[in-house]
Amino acid sequence: MSDLLKLSPEAQDLLFREARTANSFTDEPVSDEQVEAIQDLVKYGPTAMNCQPLRVILVRSDDARARLLKHMSDGNRVKTATAPLVAILAADTNFNENLPQVFPHAEGAKDWFPDPEAREAMARLNAGLQIGYFLMGVRAAGLAAGPMTGFDAAGIDEDLLAGTGFKAMVVVNIGHPGENAWFDRLPRLEHEQVVTTL
Repeated sequence: MSDLLKLSPEAQDLLFREARTANSFTDEPVSDEQVEAIQDLVKYGPTAMNCQPLRVILVRSDDARARLLKHMSDGNRVKTATAPLVAILAADTNFNENLPQVFPHAEGAKDWFPDPEAREAMARLNAGLQIGYFLMGVRAAGLAAGPMTGFDAAGIDEDLLAGTGFKAMVVVNIGHPGENAWFDRLPRLEHEQVVTTL
């Protein structure tokens, strides 16, 4: 099947077949330049109305890391404490403020979302798409990602994201995989279980 894809087999392996969720990392740092290169690649992934609501908050200072750790579940705290870089991936519920820049042909689009609940739902759905792109970008950079949803999202929002309108969705550890980084590969659903033709 891989010969039906335009992507080289090596790139397919890098992004999908051999890529894994890392649970430990070396202490080799992840630079701001690497993160910028990742974002420069994945920003082209599609979102509704080109709204681009994903916000990436890099947790670099000791103070910010300590504050974040208070909100992580017990099973994720040590991994987050020891990763070379941790990012909070959040949805910007005020994404519509950027629509004049990113959706310029639709005059007045910024005002199409007066309902805060509907605006947040759109932000979360499209940030979720972008989270997937971001994780693929981390892999494309030759790094490993350890995405986690085991945390107190409201606590992070009130502590680290206060006043921003950002809603935490995923915390991801980023770096080079360390010793015993991988759990055993879990089974995947078969084509027939996923794809239906109507």
